[in-house]
Amino acid sequence: MSSPPATQVPEGAARTPRNSERRDFLVEIGTEELPPKALRLLERAFAGGLASGLAKAGLKHGELRSFATPRRLAVLVRRLAARQPDQKIERRGPPVNAAFDAEGRPTRAAQAFAASCNVSLEELQRREETKGAFLYYVGVRPGAPAVELLPGLVQGALDALPIPRRMRWGAGEAQFVRPVHWIAMLYGREVVPATLLDTPAGNLTRGHRFHAPKPLRLSSPAAYERALGNRGHVIADFEARRARVRERAAAVAAGLGGRALMSEALLDEVTALVEWPVPLGGRFEERFLSLPREVLISTLEDHQRYFPVEGPDGGLLPCFVAVANIESREPEKVIEGNQRVVRPRLADAAFFWEQDRKSPLFARADGLAKVTFQARLGSLADKARRVGVLAAQIARAGAESGSRDRGLAIAYAERAAELCKCDLLTAVVGEFPELQGIMGTYYALADGEVPEVATAIREHYLPRGAGDELPATQTGTALAVADKLDTLAGIFAIGEKPSGTKDPFGLRRAAIGVVRLAIEKQLDLDLPALLALAVSLAGADIEKSAAAAGKPAPALAVERIAAELYDYVLERLRAYYLERTEGGTAGSITTEMFDAVLATRPASPLDLDARIRALSSFLALPEAASLAAANKRVANILRKAGESAPADVDESALQAPAERELFEAMRQRRDGVAAATTRKDYGGALTLLAQLRAAVDAFFDQVMVMDEDPRLRANRLALLAQMRALFAGVADLSRLPG
Repeated sequence: MSSPPATQVPEGAARTPRNSERRDFLVEIGTEELPPKALRLLERAFAGGLASGLAKAGLKHGELRSFATPRRLAVLVRRLAARQPDQKIERRGPPVNAAFDAEGRPTRAAQAFAASCNVSLEELQRREETKGAFLYYVGVRPGAPAVELLPGLVQGALDALPIPRRMRWGAGEAQFVRPVHWIAMLYGREVVPATLLDTPAGNLTRGHRFHAPKPLRLSSPAAYERALGNRGHVIADFEARRARVRERAAAVAAGLGGRALMSEALLDEVTALVEWPVPLGGRFEERFLSLPREVLISTLEDHQRYFPVEGPDGGLLPCFVAVANIESREPEKVIEGNQRVVRPRLADAAFFWEQDRKSPLFARADGLAKVTFQARLGSLADKARRVGVLAAQIARAGAESGSRDRGLAIAYAERAAELCKCDLLTAVVGEFPELQGIMGTYYALADGEVPEVATAIREHYLPRGAGDELPATQTGTALAVADKLDTLAGIFAIGEKPSGTKDPFGLRRAAIGVVRLAIEKQLDLDLPALLALAVSLAGADIEKSAAAAGKPAPALAVERIAAELYDYVLERLRAYYLERTEGGTAGSITTEMFDAVLATRPASPLDLDARIRALSSFLALPEAASLAAANKRVANILRKAGESAPADVDESALQAPAERELFEAMRQRRDGVAAATTRKDYGGALTLLAQLRAAVDAFFDQVMVMDEDPRLRANRLALLAQMRALFAGVADLSRLPG
């Protein structure tokens, strides 16, 4: 945005400083209350955008600090250069023979070039190059003053903020996350002349809405934080304010006889709601402690933004810590107000809890048929039925690979599937949606359901995100995988798969959940078979829904959709390896290693994990590089040969000693490699294959594969094809760099 005319520059506005000068710079955007859950993101994005703009403009600076409160975003830049460095300019013009005629007079081409450079012809240089002599302009472009660049850089940073929906206010055209009331922008002690977001910049800030309502004049950028703290009753630094909330809330809780439960997310949100935090203790009636712990915590945290208080025995106390944004002369009245607000919330929760328990959880199963899961995929009852079929299949496979009774495992999985969505129709979950699954477990236990079945109701939503906990029970694990596979299959079947950054059904999260469950819970899934089953089940319900609506259902390509899903899930597995940091594996798995294993199309994520770990260990061996290069060479030879290699090697046609040695070395190890691969001892298989290095090196040093004799050539190609097949039982080493 352009600066205002000279006649509108505020008194004391910045003048162009000398080249050697450096001054502090401050920009503050004062707004109405910003969205608390987005405040930290906005703060970091604003600072990052401005830092990026300064770097691109070549403006050097020192420390850069950011500030954020409910009513402001600010950035302080220490020792910002007064202007850009001068830039040397070189422009090549027309060839000399085109710039001057035969008599040496300048042509229009030479004159136009000089005019474009704003110099005379005499100031141009001539340079000899390989293609001849050319006219050149060599000059220096003075760097622009920082005060001229800063308004545009700030505006660019504001434009790039991650704001999903911008709003307008008043009669202007400016758009921002919230209406803007003031802008402070200082370079040193002088105002940077600019108008941003329909608001002229000045040297005034505003303090706390009630403690310091009058504008505060800033003498310099360095005085910003101190002025707000001392005169404005505002702690501008987010981290300092957060630390104060944590420390003082903990002290208040200790005074109540316990400790405050402060999740990082709630601590951030509370910090984003206050400018001058004053934690206060409050109490509620002890009778509410009979509610499930999660209901109490959800009421206090999610609905009131209070910190619950836990006693020495780990149980909740009838207390909470609220953080006020004002230092009241009568804090007891503030406490009374908070207590008065929380009581009806808890009373409602207690009423809903009592009403829900009047009928068993399973009594709500029939009601699921009246709740749509997705228009084309049917109701929640349809989804629960599909999940039950998949969960039984997964439980059966898990029981067969373990020591658990198969019939019992299947029965638990089917019962848990029948119950897993029923709590969505309870009053408590209607009021507290974040407690879905959790309340189902409480109700199921109260109904006398098997504890593992009851626990699985809560666990089937796990993991909810990266790093979240996994189910502890086998039934919960089977149900969690089944629920996620059904969602993936159903949404893919109706053609609503994710595109770009849009993933409204959370399919990426579901796929990563399947991957984590399979690997971290050691669940050997036949993924292609399960995906095909899931797509078939979804397809049947799609046909049923279409028939009920009187519409024809499109034919479903089950195999194609299942194959797409397989690729989609395994691509999430790639991200699982390449992005995670726990367990010391970060950086040890490369995308080439993943591709090498993926080429074998393993049926199970757990199997893929075993292969990739074995490959990682193999690549640490001294033989690995040579064998990887040999596999790449073999792949290229077979691809370029233009002929199919015979299935078998004719031992009588092996002439060179090196090819006979390679054939014998392979024959001696073939059975051992096959046995190790069958029992999924991929490390053992690769250890045996590593012993082929000497024979492989000798073969390529001494044998001409593409011999002129067709019989010899075909036999050697067959030998190489068999060697490649030996390695391919674990991974395609030709995909590794070499």
